[in-house]
Amino acid sequence: MRTVVVTDPPRARAELVEKLAVFGVATVHEALGRTGFLGPGIRPVHLGSRIAGTAVTVLCWPGDNLMIHVAVEQCRPGDLLVVATTSPSTDGMFGELFATALRRRGVRGLVTAAGVRDVAELHAMGFPVWSAAVSAQGTVKATPGAVNVPVTVAGQTIRPGDVVLADDDGVMVVPREDAARAVTAAEARTAKEEASREAFLAGELGLDRYGLRERLAGLGIEYVAHEKYVAGGPDSDPTSGR
Repeated sequence: MRTVVVTDPPRARAELVEKLAVFGVATVHEALGRTGFLGPGIRPVHLGSRIAGTAVTVLCWPGDNLMIHVAVEQCRPGDLLVVATTSPSTDGMFGELFATALRRRGVRGLVTAAGVRDVAELHAMGFPVWSAAVSAQGTVKATPGAVNVPVTVAGQTIRPGDVVLADDDGVMVVPREDAARAVTAAEARTAKEEASREAFLAGELGLDRYGLRERLAGLGIEYVAHEKYVAGGPDSDPTSGR
């Protein structure tokens, strides 16, 4: 690993980041063909936040948060800090003091593959955090790492300046070059969902709206009246093993 701090990397356009934040993770993830999701292991430490920001990435050694201190200087308004470690770690590498420093610089939140602590304080100050663990275990400040280099979190590569979206459903990344396409795709999906919502409010069933009835027979699904089902013996009972 090259121990380096990359300064002023290109960032996704701020207006695109703002638009993506409105849609939320599930909508953008579906709109982009179910790509970029960091998986269920990265969870919010408290619920109720929906944010998007441009990634400032940090690569630390396990149990060592030196490079987070280094990264704070590289952050600017609209950023979101993303912390990875060179091997798995659940230590509490981030807490309320870091959040205070980052908020002063206009950072919108933190995503980390490691652990965090001071959860009550983070909640009280309203600083959004998504992590793989919560742990009181502290860290040292001793080992060089890197800032603003590509990192991997839960199998997804996140580069400095990429768009990171996070809400109660989890976290996803949108490559900065794809931000405009993501906005267009998310707008189209939102319009489609709104039309379906109106149809369901009017009483239409998903079976009909999505053309699912035609598939049922092909999948071997039968409609059987209750009386016939209970009177039909073991051949009509799917739990009978026959």
